[in-house]
Amino acid sequence: MHGLSAFAPPGLAPVDAGAAVVGLESPDDAAVVRLPAGTAGEALVLTTDFFTPIVDDPATFGRIAAVNAMSDVWAMGGRPRFALAIAAFPTATVPLEILAAVLEGGARAAIEEGVLVVGGHTIDDAEPKYGLAVVGTVDPARLWRKRGLRDGDALVLTKAIGSGVIATARKHDAIDEAHEALAAAIASMSTSNRRAAELARSLDVHAATDVTGFGLLGHLLEMLGPDPDADVDVALDARAVPLLPHAHALTAEGHAPGGTKANLAFVSPRVDFDVAIDEPTRLLLADAQTSGGLLFALARAEAERLVDALGAPAAIVGHAGRGAGRVRVATR
Repeated sequence: MHGLSAFAPPGLAPVDAGAAVVGLESPDDAAVVRLPAGTAGEALVLTTDFFTPIVDDPATFGRIAAVNAMSDVWAMGGRPRFALAIAAFPTATVPLEILAAVLEGGARAAIEEGVLVVGGHTIDDAEPKYGLAVVGTVDPARLWRKRGLRDGDALVLTKAIGSGVIATARKHDAIDEAHEALAAAIASMSTSNRRAAELARSLDVHAATDVTGFGLLGHLLEMLGPDPDADVDVALDARAVPLLPHAHALTAEGHAPGGTKANLAFVSPRVDFDVAIDEPTRLLLADAQTSGGLLFALARAEAERLVDALGAPAAIVGHAGRGAGRVRVATR
């Protein structure tokens, strides 16, 4: 979710504007609203995400889309509770059994998270789409935001990157369904961020987000905030960033998707690359991810504890220091 002030009609104040803990004022992973006065308990976390198929198997597509949608709640420090399915499907040209498999794959993934899919809506569309609108809960006192990086923080990435390149290589028929790269990408995209979030709750997380369509570099810049407000830089160690198998080779062969190239062009004004960083690596650091990992900022000792608890591919990929909102990419 991103802060889009255009959604707020000019001259019209929302009902009980003070109920919004996280709303349209700044980019974040989900909205957070307080329950009505006198209601005990946590705040609500609200988010939605859906997209077109990125794998051939319909049930796997449903699972990935559901895991991806629920990830925004985990990234806020919350717990997803309920969901509504969102689907578009070409009923005139594709059997409804395919849609049923997509919905079942998503529902199974939700159940594994302790989330109940209680309804939804479908429309007829030439291009299939599927996702979830998710309602979760969070303790407002333990809410994670994208902003909050501190001088000296270490950055932990919990999943390997490269799924955008690998999915594009499959579309280009550069790899087949049995290829190791595709199997690894599907396994990563199908894996919930629940465990990482639950382990991190016992630590003092200063900032957090999930790595999705803007790529690692794009989401790092979101954590830094706009230039005038930034007072820290990030030093990113390219060699420490975990990559999915064959991702670098497939990027070098020309399989970076258009979104990844656009991401790199967008972040370049605020990113300084060491001359030793080759073009495939630059593209991978901006690769548009689907159902990517969580990115945490926390003190170095706590970052090491988190990585030890999670195991590979989780890694400390960089650190924050005083600066002016830039990312420096080097190799140690």
